[in-house]
Amino acid sequence: MPAEATRPLRQRVLRPHQSVDELRREGDDHADTGIFAALAADAAVIATGTVLPERCPWQPEREDAWRLRGVATDPALRGQGLGTAVLAAALEHVTTNGGRLVWCKARTPAVPFYRRVGFTPYGEEWEDPQIGRHVCMWREVAPSAEGGQEVGNQIVDRLDADAQPDEITRNL
Repeated sequence: MPAEATRPLRQRVLRPHQSVDELRREGDDHADTGIFAALAADAAVIATGTVLPERCPWQPEREDAWRLRGVATDPALRGQGLGTAVLAAALEHVTTNGGRLVWCKARTPAVPFYRRVGFTPYGEEWEDPQIGRHVCMWREVAPSAEGGQEVGNQIVDRLDADAQPDEITRNL
């Protein structure tokens, strides 16, 4: 999934004060970066998330750390498992590429979601004046015996065009 295809949703949900072009991030085009999206039947991006190799600020010695960022789901479609499906695909990408730790800067309203999928808060919350309260979160990851990635208490298998939502795409 090309990063530019996910930017309109990310802009609308995460950063409405910025233009779509301002959402370009270092690492979006890196060969190891995984950009994932749930697509509606009309190919509209309805959920997205990105993972890339990046050292964890509080565990800088970990060379197997990856950062999760730009996770967004269309607000009208939340609660249907779209974010969990995108995250499962992203975590599978991390483990397939040798990652064992995933960290993020989570908006505090999203903390319950991240807790449900195995993330733990780290440190104190802080306020970003443009996008609200955040807290760092992290989790260890490892490939499951079933071939998918454990997310919360379930195993989410590799998703394909027959999976719900209509499609999860990846840039592999």
